[in-house]
Parts: sequence; structure tokens; C-alpha cells
Amino acid sequence: MKDTYHTISSPSTGEFRDRGSKFLSYAFSVYDETTIDGHLEEIKKMHPKARHHCYAWRLGLDGNQFRANDDGEPSGTAGRPILGQIDSFELTNVLVIVVRYFGGTKLGTSGLIHAYKVSTAAALEQAEIEERQLERVYAFTFGYELMSDVMNAVKQYGAEIIQQEFTDKGHIRIAIRQSEAEPTIERIRAQIAGVFLEEREKWETIEGLEIEYLFTR
Repeated sequence: MKDTYHTISSPSTGEFRDRGSKFLSYAFSVYDETTIDGHLEEIKKMHPKARHHCYAWRLGLDGNQFRANDDGEPSGTAGRPILGQIDSFELTNVLVIVVRYFGGTKLGTSGLIHAYKVSTAAALEQAEIEERQLERVYAFTFGYELMSDVMNAVKQYGAEIIQQEFTDKGHIRIAIRQSEAEPTIERIRAQIAGVFLEEREKWETIEGLEIEYLFTR
């Protein structure tokens, strides 16, 4: 199973000008639509007087999640060219927003397509592109009597703890490489229960422990 992909390591920007119109592009690494909405809100606040805030994004290893938005530009002249550049760079988990300040001269369909394409490429060319492993994130909730067993098992099987909080119960989030996630979770459960992996009926349900799959990043 393929579980690596290419994305950008940090935000990057670009700029393009044509006949008085200014196109400012912003590229972000994203994991879900909540993160995307946050970046869109941020850019709109930065540029409240811009005529258009066009964008496109692609998510997931297979790239089946995507969106292209023209934000008032003629249909197909903004969002699609932006998405096309994301695909040309063979990236996923990427959002690009292009802000347009209108310069008074209409650019026409071909001019707009060119402007959004070039401005997107300008941001992506400035970005550092990296290969990442696709990981599944799980939430563990457990009683304190299980804390030592849980933490030891997670550590032994190489899962990365990405978040932890201790209130009336222990709460941690762990990340595991996607291709290894299910067997790793099974081994962690078996170790916490103190039984062999083959004794599934003894570790499938463990009193005081809840494990929930959250998302893939």
C-alpha cells in the first residue's frame, strides 16, 4: 500500500501583475477542510478590499478530495487553473489562495486563466516540497490505573504521541504510519491487556480503555 505523498513543508507566497491587476498567491499545507476554512478566513481578513479570493485545494493520498472556487470570476478561469498547478507539481494536502486586486482593465478569459496559473506557480516554486508518510491518528482515553501499560505499549511499537492531556482520565493522540496502523493497534491492545496477540477475545475490549480512529493526515 502506497503511504507516501508530496506536499509543501511551510507556507509560501507569490505575485503576478497584468494590466494593473495584482494577483497575490498563498500556498499552505493542509489536512482537512477545517484547516482550509481557517486559512481562507485569515487571507480574507488580510485583504478585505480585494475583488476576488479564489482558491483550490486537493486532499488525500488518492487526491479524490478537491475543490476549485472562482469567487466571482468567470466560470473556470480561476479555481481550475489554480488546481491545475497543484496537480502539475504533483502535490496533495495543499491549498492555494489567489487574491486579485482589480486594476481597471478586463483581462478576458485567456488572460485570467494565465494570471491565476502563473500566480499559483509563483507560490509553489517558492515552496519547499517534501515527501511525507501518510499517518493515521488515534485517540486513547484510559483510566490512570492503565497509564503505565498504555504509555509503555505505545512507546514499544514506535507510535508517535502528538498530543496528551491528563484530567480525570488520560487522553493521548498517537500517529502511526498508515500501512502499519491496524496491526500496530492490535499489538498495542494485546500488550496493554497482557496477553498474546492470538488471544483476540482477551484484548478486543479492555475495561477502562477506549481507542478511536480520528483521521488520516
